[in-house]
Amino acid sequence: MHAGRGGRGEEAGVAVKRLRVVILTDESLVPPADYAGADYTDEPWRMERDIEVALRGLGHEVRMLGVVRNLEAIEAVHREWRPHVAFNLLEDVYGVIAYDHNMVSFLELIDLAYTGCNPLGLVVSRDKALTKKLLAYHRIAVPRFMVCRPGRAVHRGKGLEFPLIVKPLLEDSSAGISRQSVVEDDASLVERVKFVHERFESDAIVEEFIAGRELYVGVIGNYRLEVLPAWELTIANQPEGVPLVATARVKWHRGYQKRLGVKTRPAKDLPEGFASRLARLSRRIYRILGLSGYARLDYRLGLDGRAYLVEANANPQLARGEDFAASAEHGGVSYAELIQRIVSLGLRWKESHAIE
Repeated sequence: MHAGRGGRGEEAGVAVKRLRVVILTDESLVPPADYAGADYTDEPWRMERDIEVALRGLGHEVRMLGVVRNLEAIEAVHREWRPHVAFNLLEDVYGVIAYDHNMVSFLELIDLAYTGCNPLGLVVSRDKALTKKLLAYHRIAVPRFMVCRPGRAVHRGKGLEFPLIVKPLLEDSSAGISRQSVVEDDASLVERVKFVHERFESDAIVEEFIAGRELYVGVIGNYRLEVLPAWELTIANQPEGVPLVATARVKWHRGYQKRLGVKTRPAKDLPEGFASRLARLSRRIYRILGLSGYARLDYRLGLDGRAYLVEANANPQLARGEDFAASAEHGGVSYAELIQRIVSLGLRWKESHAIE
């Protein structure tokens, strides 16, 4: 796509000012420059390529920078190329997932605008227990839970009744979650907590398992918020007696998804008035957690008719066709427009937090 007059590009009716955008991602997820295949659906760098193509189609100048431990490379591209904004796709720093907020803080220190969530919002939403404590204080429904530290005996807390689900405290993308994560007795609980401690070398969170529907709600914005249509995970061939759980294989293994008939789609047949209540709740949660840019809120619609916030995902997956982008498109926001909005929100966040 060529830039028009005045340095503006346009795609799918989205008129934008031409910007220099550096995409920051893990070094292993930089798309190959010589890739000639037409279909890259199953490639691990699919999101990076989708965003790059969208940005170029909008008329922006784009550079892709793979980051592992080379913070100097970010400083160099900032100094020499002067990008207007960094499209931040980094999910860990130095291989540590809990350091993601440090990268954003670094971008703030070198005065480079960035897309997605601010450092505080990343810290709060990354910690599943901290998220639930804050929301419980504000009387928002969350599952009862306890945190199990490595090296300590596992004692089920008062009021925690089976079934329970065991997860790594800080991981995302359903890492460490399988059918075995849902436990029905104390022996299985101890065994699963031990697995999380050893596999992830981190705390485990043990939550009340909320039986019911799995709903996802996308939110875009810094202060003025737009809530996307509610999305739902469905499994057509769910084995009888097996609880609905968004395991890592359900989310990311295409062969497994095909065998079980895993799909996500607009949430249908919701209780009367529920969609509008869920939208208001999502705005409230987004603000309580201090999120910015864009996020996806994961709920369970319990058998009691209440929406329980299970996780808040800052900077969720943005590939075409994945939950967030599909929900936006269903709500009338094209993929190009979505990417442009995220860029614009990053620039506005920097402007509103500039040091004078």
